[in-house]
Amino acid sequence: MKIAIVCDTLGEPNNGTTIAALNLISHLKSAGHEVRIVSPDESTRGKKGCYVVPHADLGRFLNKVLDKNGVCLARPVESIVSEALEGVDVVHVMFPFPLAWMAARMAHERGIPLTAGFHCQAENFTAHIGFMDSKLINHLTYKVFYRKVYRYCTRIHYPTGFIRDVFYSHTHCSVPAEVISNGVNEMFFLDTEKKRASDKFTVICSGRYSKEKAQHVLLKAVGGSKHRDEIKVVLAGSGPKEQKLRRLAAKLKIDCEMRFFKRSELGAYLRGADLYVHTAVAEIEAIACMEAIVSGLVPVICNSEGSATRFFAEDDRGLYKKGSAEDLRDKIDYFFENPEELKKYRRIYAEKARCFDQHECMCEMERMLKRAVSDGKAELLPCAGQEDDKPAEAYAG
Repeated sequence: MKIAIVCDTLGEPNNGTTIAALNLISHLKSAGHEVRIVSPDESTRGKKGCYVVPHADLGRFLNKVLDKNGVCLARPVESIVSEALEGVDVVHVMFPFPLAWMAARMAHERGIPLTAGFHCQAENFTAHIGFMDSKLINHLTYKVFYRKVYRYCTRIHYPTGFIRDVFYSHTHCSVPAEVISNGVNEMFFLDTEKKRASDKFTVICSGRYSKEKAQHVLLKAVGGSKHRDEIKVVLAGSGPKEQKLRRLAAKLKIDCEMRFFKRSELGAYLRGADLYVHTAVAEIEAIACMEAIVSGLVPVICNSEGSATRFFAEDDRGLYKKGSAEDLRDKIDYFFENPEELKKYRRIYAEKARCFDQHECMCEMERMLKRAVSDGKAELLPCAGQEDDKPAEAYAG
């Protein structure tokens, strides 16, 4: 097949969706397909099959927000997208943002089957503009995602049934759904080098330093632990909340290491840690938590209604109340004081790891694209009570 992959943001693998995109691209190429990549990633300019669009200029405030998060969004250019889509069998978009808006409309106009991944919760967007807790704004965000991208699709890829149900509750989207995990790279399954952060009981948390990831709850939990001085916290990531988190760790007198890890390096640190804590209150799947599980760690997960990750927990020992540093403190202290229990749970979670095999997940993604080609062009679903869309280029800045 000839496949166009459209990514509104692509570059360093510093977030789950970029990692998922790079994994899919790598798999499809290794399977012998011709893959065309449309993105704003300047590092790919001049490479075969890469179509680079400019960076979006969204104004001083939004540019600063995106820069702090290590994100570079695309400015859609019709001529570049048109060239990338010429003669392809199927188009797959990763984000429901302006570059995808243009690609979705053009694919529909040309009769090219379109698939789209659902990798962005409304809260992932609204957290950056101060409206993460607004039910109305989140609802309207899902409606925009549907109107601009998903109603054009032949099939939609949801990493979890949780986010499929959330999107349906907001839009009643009837496009055929494919629930396929993004999977975990085989490097995390390898029982190889381990790197201990220290001789202390090491608790690791991996994810972007942002509001919805809520790492401050972990710091407060360890700060209130009777074993505080015997615990080392590793926050693997980067992002806009870094200085605030550093100040909190210093105030609470926590032994805390904060930095961005390369993928191979992260695997070694996960294997060398004692416990994994997933603090995010909004999460579609959480590759980070899956990586920890396949690396042999027991997770303690925020029991948030906005997070699919909570379903990874074996029982209540692996869940803590959203926003409750005290509950998380008690869970951490329990595993610190009961090493045999920690070993028992390690064995239980090792069985779950088999479900995250990335090769099989990517094979299923490939089969989904083939099914989309067989399905052909999607019938455009109506948007009741809404006017026709403006052209995507009207939003290009």
